[in-house]
Amino acid sequence: MARTTPPRPVAVAAHFPELAPLARTAVRLHPRVGEPTTADSSIGGPLLWPAREPWPVCPEHGGPWYLGFAPEDVRLRRRILTEAWGRSRGDGADLLSPEEHAVLDRLGESSRIPLDGPAPMVPVAQLYAADVPGLPRPDGADLLQVLWCAFDHDEDYLPRTELRWRTVADITDPLGAAPQPSVIGNDDYVPEPCVLHPEQVTEYPAPHELPEELARRIAAWEGRHDVHYQYDLGVAPGCKVGGHAPWSFSDPFPVLCAECGSDTRPLLTIDGSEWDGGSGSWRPIEDADSTGQHFLDPAGATQLNIGRGYSLQLYVCTASYDHPHTQNMQ
Repeated sequence: MARTTPPRPVAVAAHFPELAPLARTAVRLHPRVGEPTTADSSIGGPLLWPAREPWPVCPEHGGPWYLGFAPEDVRLRRRILTEAWGRSRGDGADLLSPEEHAVLDRLGESSRIPLDGPAPMVPVAQLYAADVPGLPRPDGADLLQVLWCAFDHDEDYLPRTELRWRTVADITDPLGAAPQPSVIGNDDYVPEPCVLHPEQVTEYPAPHELPEELARRIAAWEGRHDVHYQYDLGVAPGCKVGGHAPWSFSDPFPVLCAECGSDTRPLLTIDGSEWDGGSGSWRPIEDADSTGQHFLDPAGATQLNIGRGYSLQLYVCTASYDHPHTQNMQ
């Protein structure tokens, strides 16, 4: 089923023409739980991977001094909670049965186990250019794959990401089954397999990225209307390609290429929630009955959680796709 973002409550550029040249197109990915294959664009699905190409492992995590959770335990915990929330129950009844309580207690912090070797990277996203209009990519490439190490890394306490750009026609001998990590450092970094429903939307910069005088006028204007620029009119929440950065807890700063100092452009935003109480106007029409706050709600279909409910942005150099990408949390 397609996902359709409702029209914005106000055509803000009609009130503030200065915003018009700042508009950007973003592609909301709208991930929903499903069974994607290697032929599909997905979050958390299998990757179309050349059999002769080694699967990447994290160079920083490869010994028993790193502790984490078994991936199958992460899945089991989610399955128990999903089934529990899906059951009808009387007023005051426990969400979980005694047996489920016992299993979840066993799967708590005390269930951490040591890593038994180099940690294979986890598939996070696969995007076919045919599915994602305007996907930034090198000449000739028509597929983007994103993987990460599911441990926090010291430099930013985020998963370490890797990108692969591919030409689908060149993959004539695909890998049958990808290696799986024996241990996951952070269970928030294990995406549930989701199919995508890409949709183009128009975005405007976050308010603190606007010229100060314009931001002041917008703040005064929204105070007289039942609308909030930050949450309703500017940057779309959720997983998306392109668009504007969702600056939140820090002031905007230049995101430059570490290799050549050139400007970068937003490539992919990975967000654990597609909408919440503050951004509810972005909830797709097809999900009108969903609150964005329930365990089973499609807003959190990926089961990812970056930081404390933030998002991870990946940027690519405007001068060369061969240069290392940059990542930032907001």
